[in-house]
Amino acid sequence: MAAWLPVAKAILPYLGDIINAAKPAFTRLKGGNEANQIEILQQQVTELQNVSLQNIQNAKALAEQLQVTISALEQTLVAAHDKARRASWIAIIAMAMALVALVMSALAVLR
Repeated sequence: MAAWLPVAKAILPYLGDIINAAKPAFTRLKGGNEANQIEILQQQVTELQNVSLQNIQNAKALAEQLQVTISALEQTLVAAHDKARRASWIAIIAMAMALVALVMSALAVLR
């Protein structure tokens, strides 16, 4: 529980700025006649459509970046797996050589 406390203290001074940046900047309804309200509603619909198109483009760009990142991670995983396999084989060969050396030294002592 105490691990997130310093993070919260660091974010709190900037919380107002974050909220203001995240607030939608859509046209607001103001008192007026019905024709004016319909015009404002149409403008809001247009703004929502534009924002949704921008969200789609952002999601597509994010998906492309995620795909590149995942493929890079897969390549890194394969390389790490190959290195681990090589290290295991080197360790097995070293153990076999040590065992042969131990047997040879034991035979030399017994003679």
